[in-house]
Amino acid sequence: MSEELKPYIYKYVSHSNVDNVFADAEKATLKFSLPSEFNDPYELFLTIDFNRDPEELAFYFDLIGENLQHPTTCFSISPIVVPMWAHYTQNHSGFIIEFSEKKLKDLFPEARFGSVEYSDTPNRDLSDLLMRAHQIKKFRYNLWLMSAVFSSAYFTKTLCWSYEQERRMIVDKSDTRAADDLMLLDVPREAITSIICGARATGETKAKLKEIARDIECRYLELRIGRSSAIPFMVDQSGHPFGFDEGQIHAIEYFCEECQEPTAKGVLRCSWCDIDDDVRQRAAMSNSFRILDHYGLLESYLKSAP
Repeated sequence: MSEELKPYIYKYVSHSNVDNVFADAEKATLKFSLPSEFNDPYELFLTIDFNRDPEELAFYFDLIGENLQHPTTCFSISPIVVPMWAHYTQNHSGFIIEFSEKKLKDLFPEARFGSVEYSDTPNRDLSDLLMRAHQIKKFRYNLWLMSAVFSSAYFTKTLCWSYEQERRMIVDKSDTRAADDLMLLDVPREAITSIICGARATGETKAKLKEIARDIECRYLELRIGRSSAIPFMVDQSGHPFGFDEGQIHAIEYFCEECQEPTAKGVLRCSWCDIDDDVRQRAAMSNSFRILDHYGLLESYLKSAP
């Protein structure tokens, strides 16, 4: 599998790991795992159709064996995936690290990067290649099969995981260091381009991450959950809003002057911030339920309503 590098990739991190990831101001420490340790029980499953001749299946496992257990860490190609914020940052209380993938590749030239594709069926071509490798028994077919299985195993997951928009980095075990039962990789700070704090992070977490961003000399942003759109946005320390599009974070040109939520061109205040006391009073006067409530009839009406 070969593809172009992404401009930026995003690591979602729990707030409880701030000190672990940034124990040293000169680097960020990332945890790597073997696929057998991942939270997806069907990791590495989408290679061949396993409902096949037992002779071919035994040949497959004899050839592939432990070749698929390489240290791997997972990113997303987007910093605004709401389920990712919910699952991996402890309900929006953690943060994201934005990395330059080119810098990562320069720092770790042997590392392999790839985006995950999502499917609920195994690769038919691999099943055909396995059949030929088993029957023809030539070395080159074995090599072709091993290479194809590696790509399919590491970069294919079932459709239920597609919301993650996952990107993976695979390294050799010799590139990592051991700490207790963990495999860790220390990434020099020049690969870090932004730190994005979650919308529900505590003041303590925000203060820590601001200081870290200052030490690393990278951009600091905070995620915001708007009221007019289901797409989050971000703000920098001066309050200027940023969005995400085409693989990159960019400054937003048109936004509400009060809450900073993105707006249409020429709109200075969003509809929510345009609600004043007069608007509230007119809304209350036009609410017929208030008349029923005034005469004590609202509860009985609601009970009898179809």
